Amino acid sequence: MHPLAPINGLSVDVEDWFQVGAFETVIDRESWSGLADRVERNCDAILSLFDEAGVKATFFTLGWVAQRHPWLIRRIVEQGHEMASHGWDHARVFRMDRAAFAHDLAISRKAIEDAAGVAISGYRAPSFSIDARTPWAHTELAAQGYAYSSSVAPVAHDHYGWRGAPRFAFHPVPGSGLVEIPVTTALFAGRRLAAGGGGFFRVLPYAFTRWAIRQVNAEDRPAVFYFHPWEIDPDQPRVMHAPLRSRLRHYTNLHGMADKLRQLVGEFRWGRMDALAARETPRTSALAA
Repeated sequence: MHPLAPINGLSVDVEDWFQVGAFETVIDRESWSGLADRVERNCDAILSLFDEAGVKATFFTLGWVAQRHPWLIRRIVEQGHEMASHGWDHARVFRMDRAAFAHDLAISRKAIEDAAGVAISGYRAPSFSIDARTPWAHTELAAQGYAYSSSVAPVAHDHYGWRGAPRFAFHPVPGSGLVEIPVTTALFAGRRLAAGGGGFFRVLPYAFTRWAIRQVNAEDRPAVFYFHPWEIDPDQPRVMHAPLRSRLRHYTNLHGMADKLRQLVGEFRWGRMDALAARETPRTSALAA
């Protein structure tokens, strides 16, 4: 770990195994309250892992989870981590209109702040679903007083992606201090490759993530990494009626995830997303109209 390397953003998208985008067409939201709840035990394991490594992170949390697990939310904050919003129930932003998005932001923020006992300033859209189809989304975030968002994946992907977005932090709303911090991509042969965590981290060799973070840090930029609590839980229930592609994405290499995370947090410098946003804001530029 080079002492002068940028401090990268470490983040956890707090949702349970049944709330993921891969299963949104096969698990009805109305059934969630009757399913095996594993998010608290998994988050406690993550807190222990971070404590062992001496790192702080940002937990982008669903309002639905915060309402049901207030003591978990309070523990996360009391241990020095940042609490931020991941929306109410993992509905993708590009499937809402602005009014529905505003409501989603408001109810999730109230649930999270009530549980955490602190104000929140950060937001991450479920499945990085702010893109060219939602020109009003950043404007609404700014109107509701958010300081930063980390909701854009500047790649092409079958589930999400805004290929034309900047790779690094930018101001999406002229005249506003809101800063958008896209999830990390690496460049190879002129192409952008998703390299910021999640399933890519589980499926691909660790060397790929190391290469990508080193590439970004060599440009004097922080990487932005994310993962989910269910990704360290190989004993979670199996959704066998989900499409094969979804099952492969969700269940591959769950057993090895915790060890890969330990290696990652030990090899690079990490910190909270609010601190990263504060450092990146002075060098951001407005997104071209």
